[in-house]
Amino acid sequence: MSNRFRGFLPVVVDVETGGFNSKTDALLEIAAVLLNLDSNGLLRRVETIRYHVKPFEGANLEAASLAVNGIDPFHPLRPAIDERDALQRTFREVRRAVRESRCSRAVLVGHNAHFDLGFLNQAVERSSIKRNPFHPFSCFDTVTLCGMAFGQTVLARAAIAAGLGWDETQAHSASYDAEVTADLFCETVNRYRDIYEAALRNAPPQP
Repeated sequence: MSNRFRGFLPVVVDVETGGFNSKTDALLEIAAVLLNLDSNGLLRRVETIRYHVKPFEGANLEAASLAVNGIDPFHPLRPAIDERDALQRTFREVRRAVRESRCSRAVLVGHNAHFDLGFLNQAVERSSIKRNPFHPFSCFDTVTLCGMAFGQTVLARAAIAAGLGWDETQAHSASYDAEVTADLFCETVNRYRDIYEAALRNAPPQP
């Protein structure tokens, strides 16, 4: 795994939020999907970490965003935890996966990845977390990859085009969207394995 992405461990992340502004709008759900290579050298998802998150103090909540994701941030049965706690628990598992894969750092994979990375980075800054396992600006965007591989950029359409299917009743939950994104990323990487292996054979020796 450490050789496949030059020491980076791809971790698929999806967030559900109270709007589009990472500086002012609430982070409401976070899911991270861990990946690994199986015995045949194919990339697979192996574990999903997910948390409901309490809005930070003073967070903005846009009614239009809540209507799309269906989240009631203050529902009494919602098992939400503080933002800092959710990040620390997620990062603990990501750091473990980085170590076990002998990688140097995690890199975020997302559908419109800079949206998720922006919310993640802002939450890290608000929470004063010092040990963020993710690269601060590099990411893999499945919008680009799916546009190239399947001719589709919308998550649902890309999943259908790739033969993975789509369940609209589960959409817009962080865990479901992250797992579909993970499957799309794995499918794309696996389809191009022959090209990758040919590139390895033609690559100049490392100094």
